[in-house]
Order: sequence, then structure tokens, then C-alpha cells
Amino acid sequence: MNGVLVVDKPSGLTSHDVVNRVRRILQQTSVGHLGTLDPLATGLLPLLTGNLTRLAQFYTSSEKTYEGVIRFGFATDTYDSDGELIGPTQIVNVVLEQIIELATRFVGRIDQMPPPFSAKKIKGVPAYKLARKHQDVPLKAVPVEIKEFEILGVERDRANFRARVASGTYLRSVAHEMGQKIGCGAHLAALRRTALGEFSLSDAHTLEELAAAALTGNPEDLLAMLIHPRRILPQLPCVTANDEVAAQIRSGRAVNLPELSGAKQVKVFAGQRELIAIATRVAGTLFHPKVVLALASPVQMKNGNRR
Repeated sequence: MNGVLVVDKPSGLTSHDVVNRVRRILQQTSVGHLGTLDPLATGLLPLLTGNLTRLAQFYTSSEKTYEGVIRFGFATDTYDSDGELIGPTQIVNVVLEQIIELATRFVGRIDQMPPPFSAKKIKGVPAYKLARKHQDVPLKAVPVEIKEFEILGVERDRANFRARVASGTYLRSVAHEMGQKIGCGAHLAALRRTALGEFSLSDAHTLEELAAAALTGNPEDLLAMLIHPRRILPQLPCVTANDEVAAQIRSGRAVNLPELSGAKQVKVFAGQRELIAIATRVAGTLFHPKVVLALASPVQMKNGNRR
């Protein structure tokens, strides 16, 4: 099955755990995820299946939206509630106006220190592997962008928030740094991703729903859960190729697409649902398939090469 499937990830599973479960449900090995979620986090986890796993390269900079809870009063070594307590604990009753003002300091382009328990590489070794062994984790601050950071409300030692961030931003680090600035410690108590790129929670299915659809034995039940391929990468125009042009593209050959002469890249379809390639404009109306998603059969290649 080739497609994009959005899963509502439950807490307690890694993103790779979800991928493994979906591989078993779909009975196929070619499954990958976009935008890793921590085990604590829940929510939107887009999965690419089959040939469409080659589209992952187009989502490396996708912005993401989250809702979550920051708990003030103590910090943890992982910067979230899965970690071990570090430092003293304090009884805190945060003030809404204070937290709103503090949140404004994090909006925009900032330098952020990644958590020691993260996938950031140090001389080729993920930081979390060093942190688990209580070894020194010499991370450096990296530039990130927080486009929106809204405090929705506070209750005693907790602040509810919504954030829209560029790729690479750690909201665990935001929570930890907010605690440092107030002087009472803080950590991320809950996090739920609600959007990534063009995908939202309205597109998501639970693992249980996916498993139930697979058990019916009707392939259409699973296909109905996929994102319509024309919704994928909405910034790229769509073009439907005729049989001759589709055969050339499947064979990796450049083609003329005069109706899209102004676009730099396009999505090429055979019919309404089969996405066969992402093509890049070479010059004028000539496009070359940058990523071929549906290869030609031997018969198609023979017919497509006839002159």
C-alpha cells in the first residue's frame, strides 16, 4: 500500500514503536514517520507507506503546532515528566500575567539549548545515550523559531499553552528555561501535537481503528483512511499525465508540461489518485522527475521508449 496515513499517537510509545505496529497491521515493511514525537507526547504522527516513503525529504522543515502543559516547581533531567527530579521542589502558584509576559520572550528566532535526553548527535552518538550513562553531554545552543506561543490559562503550578514552531524546536527546553528564569524549576508535563505541515488531528486515526479496518479483510477500508494524495504537499501544483507522458516519467525521462511552465516543482499523477512523481522544471516547459514514486513495468518501459 502506497500512501500517507496519520496516526493519533498514544502516550508511552515511541514514534518507532508506532511504525512497528503499523508495519504489522499493514503487513508491509516500508513504513516511515514524519516528525518524531517523544514517548510522553500524544497526537499527530504522519506515516508514509510504500513508495511514498521517498517523500520524507520534503517534510524536513515542516512547521508544527502543539498544545501542552508546563508544570512549575521542579525540574527533571529529561525536561519532561518522564525524567528524574533534579534540584529542590517548591510549592508554586503561578500568576497568569507573569507567565504570559515570560512566554513573549521566547517568541521569534532564538538560540535554544537542546535537552540532554535528545537525538542530537555528539561525535556521531545520540545525546540521550550519553545522558543515560550519566556521561557529559556537551551540547551547543542552536537557532530555532517559535512562531506563536500562547498561554491559555494557569492553575496553581501549571500553565496550559499552544505553540506553533519551526522544525527542530524543543518545547521541553522552553519549559525548562522558563523554570530557570522564574527560579523555581519547571518541566513539560504534557504535550499533544495538533498539526504538522498540511496535516491536522481531523485526519488522524488511532492504532485500534487502523487494526479494526485491517481485520475486515476489505482493502478499501484501509484505503479510506489514507490522505488523498492530491492533498499531499499542497504548495506544489498537480498535473495529470496521459498514458504516454506517465510512461516516460515512470522511466525517469524528462517530459514537457506546458500548462505548468511557471512552476518550479509539480506533483505528477496518473489518474486522480496515483501520485507517480515529483518533477522539477529544467527549462521552459521541460520537467525532469526528481523523485519517481511509481516505476514502470517492463511493458510500460518498452512502450514508453518507442519513437
